[in-house]
Parts: sequence; structure tokens; C-alpha cells
Amino acid sequence: MKLKVLTVIGLLFLIINQLLLLGGTEFIQTQKPIDYAHWLLFLGVLFTLSINYVFSDNIFSNTATILTSLGAIALIGQATIDFLWWSYGTDYEGMDNLTHQIMNEPSIRIPFITIGPALFYLGLAIHAGKFIKKQTLLTIAVIFGVILTGLGSFIFDSRSIITLGHIILTLGVIGLLFKISHKQNEQQ
Repeated sequence: MKLKVLTVIGLLFLIINQLLLLGGTEFIQTQKPIDYAHWLLFLGVLFTLSINYVFSDNIFSNTATILTSLGAIALIGQATIDFLWWSYGTDYEGMDNLTHQIMNEPSIRIPFITIGPALFYLGLAIHAGKFIKKQTLLTIAVIFGVILTGLGSFIFDSRSIITLGHIILTLGVIGLLFKISHKQNEQQ
């Protein structure tokens, strides 16, 4: 039960992270005394990794587990980069220079900004996919939330769509966790 609670806390942290990011760059850059938004990203990803133990039969051979774990590593790297950006405060010229440097370096941009983080969400969708026959609606909610998150990130560049995606995928995962708990209680 503890791992399910950690998963839910992690997903809720990720939603709060997205809600804070809706405040825009100036809001994020002036958070004090710490960068709350990206600490929530960092901790949210770590806590959400618990899903690998909850939904996996074999923790080391499951594709979803591997993808979620690789994506978590990427998101932790992304949070670290975000901490660097935050450290610039309102020095937007300095931030722009760092952004330009990172985006022009494929060995940083691809694993930590673009493709790497997407693996986390793909892993969550694959975890949920295991329940498609018995929990179709909840599984579709997770997959739809992941798709919205991707569309908001890569196609529409919309923080609102990303946030909505996180909310929908979280509701789907919580529903699946509840159904699993209910089923396990019935079997005992």
C-alpha cells in the first residue's frame, strides 16, 4: 500500500509542478527561497517511480519499467537543468545564453529535454496498457493523458494542455491503483 501512496503523491507533485509552471517564466524565476516548481518535478518523478513496483510482475524485465526508469533519469536531469535556469533569477539574457547552449548540444537536448522525458510518460502508458481488457476506461484515460502531455509539449507548446494531460493521466492511474487494491482485498 505504501508504494501506491508514493505513486499518487508523486503524480500529485507533478500536477502541482505543472500548475506552478502555468505562472510563467517570471513567476518561476522569482520563487524564493527555492525553486518549488522544479523540486516538485524532481520529487514527483522519484515518488512516481514506485509505480514500477506496483504494476510490474518482474521489475527487471518489464519494458514499461525500463522506459519509466530511463525517463525518470532524464526528468531528473531536466530538473537539474531547470535548477540552473532558476539560479539566473531575472538575468534573462544569461538564461537565454544557457538555453541556446543547451538546445544546440544534442547530447544534452535529446536525452534531457526532448526524447528522454517522453520515455517516462510512454512507460506510464505501457504500464496502464496491461489493464486495457479489464479496466478499459481507466487505461484509455492514462493513455489519453500521456498523448495530451506529448501534444502540449511537442506540437502546441501549451502548458495548459500539458497540465490537463497530467491531471487526466493521474486520475487514470489512481483509478487503476484503486481497482488493484480492491481486487487484492477481495482475493484475501
